[in-house]
Amino acid sequence: MKKIILVLGICTLAFVILFISIFDSSSITYSLSKAPNQPIGGPDVPKINYTLPYTGRVLPDSPFWSLKALRDKVWFGITPSHLRRAQLALLFADKRIVMSVKLFEKGEPEIAISTYTKGEKYLAIAANEELLARAGGMDTSGFLERLATSALKHRQISEDLMRMAPEDARPLIVKSEKYATEAFEAARNALNSKGLPVPNNPFDGD
Repeated sequence: MKKIILVLGICTLAFVILFISIFDSSSITYSLSKAPNQPIGGPDVPKINYTLPYTGRVLPDSPFWSLKALRDKVWFGITPSHLRRAQLALLFADKRIVMSVKLFEKGEPEIAISTYTKGEKYLAIAANEELLARAGGMDTSGFLERLATSALKHRQISEDLMRMAPEDARPLIVKSEKYATEAFEAARNALNSKGLPVPNNPFDGD
């Protein structure tokens, strides 16, 4: 009986921590980032005017990361609106690319590259959720502009990461750049179809 009570107590505490974390982070408004917004590499990397979110103190090298990652999955899973899900996926992608920069700066390239490659896949999820939202009759114009600009910011940072990453990690960065490229193209095409302006792509023709 004592063991059952102990297990229930631990589970209750875990869920309390989880949902406090969810509601504490429930806003998708982008706050000022502690990550550098200037290129880490040389001046030849185009600067994209897009503010990245603050990552929080728990990074993928923390023993508490699994709980934070679970929070994100639960948060995404219980969100019914496709537009809201698109916003969340973009937030997760933005946070993870900032985390990857921090991890490279801390000298943890393996965790950094894993964080980067997994995080970029959220861009594809964001684009897909936007498509579903638009098909359902929602106005996604503002989100499309944000997605396009974010995708360009991801391209900028991926160029920066190429300068920070060990040589054997660079092919993985190049491979994962396709998510930002495809997300930008999807947003660009949707904006064009609406007759709306498209952010200039300085990486066109790379």
